[in-house]
Amino acid sequence: MMKMKSISASKASLVFFLCQMISALDVPLDLSQPPTITQQSPKDYIVDPRENIVIQCEAKGKPPPSFSWTRNGTHFDIDKDAQVTMKPNSGTLVVNIMNGVKAEAYEGVYQCTARNERGAAISNNIVIRPSRSPLWTKEKLEPNHVREGDSLVLNCRPPVGLPPPIIFWMDNAFQRLPQSERVSQGLNGDLYFSNVQPEDTREDYICYARFNHTQTIQQKQPISVKVFSMDSLNDTIAANLSDTDIYGAKPVTERPPVLLTPTGSTSNKVELRGNVLLLECIAAGLPTPVIRWIKEGGELPANRTFFENFKKTLKIVDVSEADTGNYKCIARNALGSTHHVISVTVKAAPYWITAPRNLVLSPGEDGTLICRANGNPKPSISWLTNGVPIAIAPEDPSRKVDGDTIIFSAVQERSSAVYQCNASNEYGYLLANAFVNVLAEPPRILTPTNKLYQVIADSPALIDCAYFGSPKPEIEWFKGVKGSILRGNEYVFHDNGTLEIPVAQKDSTGTYTCVARNKLGKTQNEVQLEVKDPTVIIKQPEYKVIQRSAQASFECVIKHDPTLMPTVIWLKDNNELPDDERFLVGKDNLTIMNVTDKDDGTYTCIVNTTLDSVSASAVLTVVARPNPPLDLELTGQLERSIELSWVPGEENNSPITNFVIEYEDGLHEPGVWHYQTEVPGSQTTVQLKLSPYVNYSFRVIAVNEIGRSQPSEPSEQYLTKSANPDENPSNVQGIGSEPDNLVITWESLKGFQSNGPGLQYKVSWRQKDVDDEWTSVVVANVSKYIVSGTPTFVPYEIKVQALNDLGYAPEPSEVIGHSGEDLPMVAPGNVQVHVINSTLAKVHWDPVPLKSVRGHLQGYKVYYWKVQSLSRRSKRHVEKKILTFRGNKTFGMLPGLEPYSSYKLNVRVVNGKGEGPASPDKVFKTPEGVPSSPSFLKITNPTLDSLTLEWGSPTHPNGVLTSYILKFQPINNTHELGPLVEIIIPANESSLILKNLNYSTRYKFYFNAQTSVGSGSQITEEAVTIMDEAMASRQVDIATQGWFIGLMCAVALLILILLIVCFIRRNKGGKYPVKEKEDAHADPEIQPMKEDDGTFGEYSDAEDHKPLKKGSRTPSDRTVKKEDSDDSLVDYGEGVNGQFNEDGSFIGQYSGKKEKEPAEGNESSEAPSPVNAMNSFV
Repeated sequence: MMKMKSISASKASLVFFLCQMISALDVPLDLSQPPTITQQSPKDYIVDPRENIVIQCEAKGKPPPSFSWTRNGTHFDIDKDAQVTMKPNSGTLVVNIMNGVKAEAYEGVYQCTARNERGAAISNNIVIRPSRSPLWTKEKLEPNHVREGDSLVLNCRPPVGLPPPIIFWMDNAFQRLPQSERVSQGLNGDLYFSNVQPEDTREDYICYARFNHTQTIQQKQPISVKVFSMDSLNDTIAANLSDTDIYGAKPVTERPPVLLTPTGSTSNKVELRGNVLLLECIAAGLPTPVIRWIKEGGELPANRTFFENFKKTLKIVDVSEADTGNYKCIARNALGSTHHVISVTVKAAPYWITAPRNLVLSPGEDGTLICRANGNPKPSISWLTNGVPIAIAPEDPSRKVDGDTIIFSAVQERSSAVYQCNASNEYGYLLANAFVNVLAEPPRILTPTNKLYQVIADSPALIDCAYFGSPKPEIEWFKGVKGSILRGNEYVFHDNGTLEIPVAQKDSTGTYTCVARNKLGKTQNEVQLEVKDPTVIIKQPEYKVIQRSAQASFECVIKHDPTLMPTVIWLKDNNELPDDERFLVGKDNLTIMNVTDKDDGTYTCIVNTTLDSVSASAVLTVVARPNPPLDLELTGQLERSIELSWVPGEENNSPITNFVIEYEDGLHEPGVWHYQTEVPGSQTTVQLKLSPYVNYSFRVIAVNEIGRSQPSEPSEQYLTKSANPDENPSNVQGIGSEPDNLVITWESLKGFQSNGPGLQYKVSWRQKDVDDEWTSVVVANVSKYIVSGTPTFVPYEIKVQALNDLGYAPEPSEVIGHSGEDLPMVAPGNVQVHVINSTLAKVHWDPVPLKSVRGHLQGYKVYYWKVQSLSRRSKRHVEKKILTFRGNKTFGMLPGLEPYSSYKLNVRVVNGKGEGPASPDKVFKTPEGVPSSPSFLKITNPTLDSLTLEWGSPTHPNGVLTSYILKFQPINNTHELGPLVEIIIPANESSLILKNLNYSTRYKFYFNAQTSVGSGSQITEEAVTIMDEAMASRQVDIATQGWFIGLMCAVALLILILLIVCFIRRNKGGKYPVKEKEDAHADPEIQPMKEDDGTFGEYSDAEDHKPLKKGSRTPSDRTVKKEDSDDSLVDYGEGVNGQFNEDGSFIGQYSGKKEKEPAEGNESSEAPSPVNAMNSFV
């Protein structure tokens, strides 16, 4: 057998260029263009909760786009989340969950927007969900006791994970449980038995769930199955049957098929187009039913239909609407049949018929965007522009929406945008971005000049002329420097500019010129084409038949173009050759030394050049295993031996080395074959030793260097006579289950070990070290006997002897057992506790007398619990903790205690039955420890020179708080720290106003609590006092207002009038009585000046009193006399040193006063300015 295949690289490239042809032209990145999403995470993105979350969003555009994200439909401010960063020059988000942040906190729907001045493209809605691999829920699994031939279902019920786990069944040795037509796993993970057999008895049916995303495997508790066969029937019933009755009776009742799953006669199934359809039918019955599938009214789809799980599962891949219909599964055995009809409906999430493609237009051109999708139900189409629904987007007169089409007429540069088409139905959605880019560009050819193309003769030649221009250029091709334009059927001109020569010949070699022109210009480019001779295998490998250990050789001689350098590769069964020194690859041959059976297969010689590839194959057949022996014959039958002979089968060119003889016991284990013996390959007769009361059948297996043959046909049956048992039960034990009993157990003899019918056991026992006689009882073929009324936990001598209808087995050996345990009687005494530190204590106790244990001493348990915290004096829910100390220990350590707390403990002794009484509760206290950090520190109410601090007490004081320690220091503009100030605050305070701080200064605060043991961990905070520029800015602003200037002019005019009046009055001649009277009783409203300070009298209106206290009335030494102002700066802590009361607060703390306006808290200590002087009149 030989195959030869030739592949041209030009044919492969044809596919690529044809794909290029149907795609829109790419805009060179040096030209302006809207964003295009180039990479994004999948819509349904399940992430590993142990790794950082990476949400991809990459886009291209000119100018390069900027990126933003929404989460659950609202803007996602990345700058406000310290765990989230965006990669540079990218929209990809990285969520750091390595700092203890749960991945669940970032579940949600994310969408990326890439935006530049020409538009905005959006990603799909990316649903982020962390994978989950929960543990199995605890459940109590009862053993399954099943009659032979009945059906059985072992439920798996795996935990719900994300994504769903892969289910498989294994045993305790991590070996997969064998499956067959009779026993198989369903799609839901359950294990189905069509009928159980005795070999199904085992205690380690274990269901495993593998969560691939987190690479974890969860295990269900083992399930026990016990199958009862005819051998386990009541001995009395068996004794009433003759040997003929036993051999002739059917061991189990045969049953017609019944479906285990699905239930009922009909069911429904909905599947989505493109998915895999899985239908399942599993039936019970005896004999095991066979499943067959049909489609009512049609045929199962060819090439897409597969049968799995022993034809119990029908699998149809890539389903379509045509697969809708009724599928019937039929289960049949010799007694009848049953069926189930599954009605399948195929729905479809939206899928593209025509997805919108990028549109490049020149100003004034027309164009269309088409978005067509199908689905079941029919999807709805909606348009967006730059991520905004088109209905509410800015209007564009060149744009008209007509259902699934947008029509553009006479576009202008402002028409550039990114359009999104959304097709959705109840099963999903499709989202596509397509931009409209309005450009006016002369043609440019993107293919490199003088690019060399090489092809093989008689294969297609594709010569590229990648171009761009707007309007779209027209392309023409010429051959030679002065050649005429290429036309005719011998050439194919593709829309993307590619020239195709369907069958290139040697004379096709030459120079080809591509010319691109539009209304804005013209350009051209030259490329070169070379046509090479094809590669040919002139001597191909041939079919070989080789015996093992021989040598095989395959030839592969080639002819090729002299300018091409070929490489030769050999494959075996389409894979690389085995890494074996027996395989020798020469220049034009392959040699296999010392051939083995593993070398069977197809060998392929592949010759590759840069332009083509050819191959040829041949099959190597290695000699096989021997055929099974024939004509088995039994002769010389005796009670304990028989002679077996046979005829060897075909050796298949490899000598038989030995024969293996196996036997079946049709009486006790029908269908189970056991190893008997083996003989050399030259021997065809053997004398076999037999056991009594066994219905023997024999078979022979031939073995050579290649392997074992199939077993021969079984021999005739031979039933040996009964005899006394040769052996007694093994693994005899005596362990009490109650204080007053002794449970004697043993491993029963296997069926053929009974040596005859009526197998029973003689159970004997007596108390050890007591001069008692043996007590005996004969029991049926069971494996347990319970002796009642025994003293508690005393040793017994035990023996179990087998017997059958013909007599007893040899005298058995004795074993020592114990009667049942009871709870210990005495509690440990002299319990003492030594407290080592605030979190660790050591407990001592005296051991209890061994006689009071009344069982096997397993150890001591210490119960301890916290009564209350000594600092809070409040009781809480008591949570007892238990520490177990194995063996006869008399002390133990109690770790993890809470400081400054009161505890109680007691000690109990433990045996196999349980716990004894508790010792009296022992009270102990742990000393104080250092406190935890304050629960919070807030800094509020910043002013020019003060800050308010508030804090919460530590969550765990771990003692009596003595005080709080506050340290703070200023930080300058270069982040250098100033001198550190420390303040000790009484423990009963929860707030503090710090005064006499510098304005516009950042301070760093360190705050912690302390007990008598020491200081706890600190918490830090920073805050800034208010800047004084605000007041100056406000004053300057007022002074420049028009109303203020007018008011000042009015005041000046008033002063001028007063001066004139005074001048006139002083210049009147002589003193009149009226004047003297006026001098004696001056009008208070027209007092000229105060004599003490020469200033104008203050207006007494209370509304004007406050403004007169502005900076103009504040002395330069920053002090104000108490009698001059009720609201002195002393009330705010100004002008005095920061001293503390007993409670840690400032003495000068403001209290009881009306809170000042913010502007008044900004009083200046400088000399009065003209502006301040004017303010004093306001």
